[in-house]
Amino acid sequence: MPAIPVTVLTGFLGAGKTSFLNRLLADPALADTAVVINEFGAVGLDHLLVETAGEGVALLAAGCLCCTIRGELIDTLEDLGARRDAGTLPPFRRVVIETSGLADPAPILQTLAVHPGLAARYALDGVVTLVDAVNGEATLDGHAESVRQAAVADRLVLTKADLAEAGTVDRLRRRLARLNPAAPVLDVREAAAGDVLGLGADLARWLGGDGHRHDHAHDHHAHDEGRHDAHHHGHDVDRHDDRIRSFSLASAAAVPPGRLETFLGLLAARHGPDLLRFKALVKLADDPERPVVLHAVQHVLHPPLRLERWPGEERTSRLVFIVRDIPPADIEALFAALLGEPRLDAPDFAALADNPLALR
Repeated sequence: MPAIPVTVLTGFLGAGKTSFLNRLLADPALADTAVVINEFGAVGLDHLLVETAGEGVALLAAGCLCCTIRGELIDTLEDLGARRDAGTLPPFRRVVIETSGLADPAPILQTLAVHPGLAARYALDGVVTLVDAVNGEATLDGHAESVRQAAVADRLVLTKADLAEAGTVDRLRRRLARLNPAAPVLDVREAAAGDVLGLGADLARWLGGDGHRHDHAHDHHAHDEGRHDAHHHGHDVDRHDDRIRSFSLASAAAVPPGRLETFLGLLAARHGPDLLRFKALVKLADDPERPVVLHAVQHVLHPPLRLERWPGEERTSRLVFIVRDIPPADIEALFAALLGEPRLDAPDFAALADNPLALR
């Protein structure tokens, strides 16, 4: 049975997640969706409730299911799945999880990957993060959770842009683009269900499309520009997002499977807590025409997925990293070892012989 795709909807307090959900749930595209929320907020879903479908679960007018998390997320998802199998709930085909405003989404993403019962039934489809255009800059300045919510997103959705000054919205868009250049930024007034579902298939956009390495000098310039914005507008603070950067690596070389496994192990062991998000499309030497999709959150790697074919004409491995406090050069050195490239900054013998990924 195909895994049920799970979309995580997050955003800081007051970003408008429940209002956004209210609108999305009226879309027929979500008619076979189970919605898991932490609590009914000030803007509740009550007007959409039409009947009770069982203890703790309500059937919405649009045909969706809705339940609150009474215990652990694991228990809630397992219960929904068991009742779906037993026929006591409609056969929902996707799940949307709305996090609390103060939540770091990483533990949810990790839970979906490592819990045996959930990993067999559910698969992460993507993360959608709402950002308040009026208070977004101050929120990012003052709350590290909001920075992580933006950094791990597959889609960023701006709310209340009609209430903010144009200059404020433009600065926020630039800041979000520096935090997470792979995530499109949508206006909530234009975002529809089709923009937030099926994100797992949007591999080419996340991986940068062109497959080229990013210019790290440009990354530094972007951070300097961000500090200039902050000082110019009175936010003379050590911003949380100055610690976060995004970069990509690429190669046309096929990678031995054993060496890739060692690379992923070293990446998690050395940088796990600060590896906020990692996605990759990798050409393996055992079957170069069927690339592998990788996705990790911190030290947890989601089950690899082998594609039947390349998503485009280019047969190039592409790796995208969003990290905190990790110099890109550290991961570039591991990547060079993965490819078997000599270390250019080492003595001749060491450059040719030393490789932390060498299989002996």
